[in-house]
Amino acid sequence: MAAEGGGAKALTQREQDIQMMLAADVHLGTKNCDFQMERYVYKRRTDGIYIINLGKTWEKLQMAARVIVAIENPQDIIVQSARPYGQRAVLKFAQYTGANAIAGRHTPGTFTNQMQTSFSEPRLLILTDPRTDHQPIKESALGNIPTIAFCDTDSPMRYVDIGIPANNKGKQSIGCLYWLLARMVLQMRGTILPGRKWEIMVDLFFYRDPEEAKDLEEEDALVAPEYGAVAEYAAPTGDTWGAEWPGAAAPAAAVEGQTGAEWTAAAPVAESGWDAVTAPAPTGWEQGSAPAPAAAPAPTPNWE
Repeated sequence: MAAEGGGAKALTQREQDIQMMLAADVHLGTKNCDFQMERYVYKRRTDGIYIINLGKTWEKLQMAARVIVAIENPQDIIVQSARPYGQRAVLKFAQYTGANAIAGRHTPGTFTNQMQTSFSEPRLLILTDPRTDHQPIKESALGNIPTIAFCDTDSPMRYVDIGIPANNKGKQSIGCLYWLLARMVLQMRGTILPGRKWEIMVDLFFYRDPEEAKDLEEEDALVAPEYGAVAEYAAPTGDTWGAEWPGAAAPAAAVEGQTGAEWTAAAPVAESGWDAVTAPAPTGWEQGSAPAPAAAPAPTPNWE
């Protein structure tokens, strides 16, 4: 769409959010449709997949954000997901909004049994999938706790107060929904200024497979260093012994032999070869005894 001046019209916040939801497949439902979810379905594809109306999804996200902001203490809000794809998104949402997160299996009696150490009475409950999180929905109904849930086209709507129509089975879809909801809450609280973008990337809310992350870490650890980048070793051109020890004098030059031959010269060989050279006489040290003392000089005769 072009503006009157001929330039491209800037997208509104709502249009940008709907484009992001389209990229994350939030609009894709299932082949089954609950009778209470028919009002949120836009059409049905030829392969039987129901398409969700993203305009109503965005409106329900705004309504849920208003309910969350109305709670004075964010610690009274519990965000829960038993589905693995939503556990990372739940933890990130709780981190940025101040709510409490329950990632994983729900312990029965958390909202009803006061004898449990994990007992809590939240003022608001946010769920990822009403079918997977059926136990906390039943307990919230017994305790009169309002419930917000992301509902697919086949999700049961019983005991759900605010159902947000969306795809709650894809990892990108769940992460995108929690990112949008967290940003809307922060905008309504005034943490994010109007017209400013949130510096937190949506990728942080996506599920990451632990095995894939471990494989990537192992690959990075096994990468060999670039030997070509290491400078080649060059032998020292001069004698550097004196430079290593400050204040020490350099050693004297190599002493040449009496005949002027260098140390690298070969040892002299007898005329008849190496075999003709006789071994030196034993001095007594080889046998473990000290050498005999030198003989005393003969007395000088007296000629007088």
